[in-house]
Amino acid sequence: MKPTIKIKRVYLEPSKKDEHRILIDRLWPRGITKEAASVDEWIKELAPTPALRKWFGHDPALWKEFQKKYQSELKENPAVEDFVETHKKHRLLTLLYAAKDEEHTHALVLQHFLEERFRRKSE
Repeated sequence: MKPTIKIKRVYLEPSKKDEHRILIDRLWPRGITKEAASVDEWIKELAPTPALRKWFGHDPALWKEFQKKYQSELKENPAVEDFVETHKKHRLLTLLYAAKDEEHTHALVLQHFLEERFRRKSE
């Protein structure tokens, strides 16, 4: 069995009872309390490195290159395999992020990367 993985902005989307909510940013989102965020886990290690995050700076012109660099980081990141092993029994995982730009966020890259890892694990 592999979980369904969704992504949501931590500021906009309320919690649902059947989901396991994981904050995937290195920094805690500004202006939101832990109660309001309704986070089950905070896994900073899945976020892009500070150097990559600063290089990207949420510049859409760098999006394609950012995706490649972040995927390379994820391939070398031991936290990915730990995450897959720990969360394989969950039915619904929701990755939470704070960025305003919903089309150019590391959450999209991570979502697709993890879906592929879970798919390979379940074969």
